[in-house]
Amino acid sequence: MSRIFRDRYDAGRQLAEHLTSYANDPTLLALGLPRGGVPVAFEVARALHAPLDVLLVRKLGVPGQQELAMGAIASGGVRILNEAVVTGLQIPPARIEEVAAHEQAELARREHQFRDARPWPDLHGRTVMLIDDGLATGATMHAAAIAVRRQEPARLIVAVPVAAPETCAALRAVVDEIVCAITPERFHAVGLWYDDFGQTTDDKVRELLARAAHELGPPVAGSPATQVKTIVGQPQAAEEASR
Repeated sequence: MSRIFRDRYDAGRQLAEHLTSYANDPTLLALGLPRGGVPVAFEVARALHAPLDVLLVRKLGVPGQQELAMGAIASGGVRILNEAVVTGLQIPPARIEEVAAHEQAELARREHQFRDARPWPDLHGRTVMLIDDGLATGATMHAAAIAVRRQEPARLIVAVPVAAPETCAALRAVVDEIVCAITPERFHAVGLWYDDFGQTTDDKVRELLARAAHELGPPVAGSPATQVKTIVGQPQAAEEASR
């Protein structure tokens, strides 16, 4: 199996070649999924001359079975619950709230770490492009798309360098457009398509966001959501490593 991308920056540049119709769109906002999606999104944003920001998603793991997700939370106050898991394991509401509170605190910490005091960007009426370094199950991206939909963008696009064919196809039902640069039949895992798939650090995310703000300008500010919206029955969400 030959690698397609040298690293996430190369992947972002190659992905941008599939997105040239959005270049110089004044309504466009690129949102990277930390951490690995941010270097990809940085190169896409630069190529398309669009501002860059981040959107975070956190898994809600089943108590005692952290690898199994019963849902997810995302920037913008969205909570997704997998009804089949919650009902099948008879997880009481109090335990769900306990896990959600813990993950919400971590999400808030990362929001502050990556965004400092910058307010959540105004997505209403904009063209929003969600970008990650690849899609395996697509669960994290699904949660991110729901979070963005709640903000009523004019158009929602998912863009990734590589994805499992079935995942790319499934996401078409929840976004206006999905651009997967390559969809290999023998997908196996995102990292197999990169020569360098090393971890993206928090410091690198902050550095790229600062560079993008300096070069491309900051996103238009809006008001962060304060009310949690729970959506039941969506596919389970996973952490970045199990996209």
